[in-house]
Amino acid sequence: MNLAAVEIKAFVPAADFALSKEFYVALGFEIPWSSEDLAYVRHGETSFLLQAFNEPGFIKNFQMHLLVENVDDWHAQVLSSGVALRFGVKVGEPQDQPWAMRDFTLFDPSGVLWRVAQNIPRGEGA
Repeated sequence: MNLAAVEIKAFVPAADFALSKEFYVALGFEIPWSSEDLAYVRHGETSFLLQAFNEPGFIKNFQMHLLVENVDDWHAQVLSSGVALRFGVKVGEPQDQPWAMRDFTLFDPSGVLWRVAQNIPRGEGA
């Protein structure tokens, strides 16, 4: 019996599907495939499925976590991309977290919260 998992993907909701696709492309993601209500979105070896699904209560409580090698470089790229102004989204500042990660927050145009993070060494006694 082979029970090896190959991949897991989240279905990320989008209130305005076209606008959300534009946002992720502006961030540097690519969309190799899209239909009327579903898109395969990837960056390198990471990916998710963007869906045209506008349920405000669900979107408000939906979070994604993107683990990167250098969170400060990602933060600089997000700022330089101009997505905050272009799409009216909030971008937080990078902070070291007690769970041994440095991260920043980013909201997409629908209100989905992303935490972009990198692992950092744990402090002594943690």
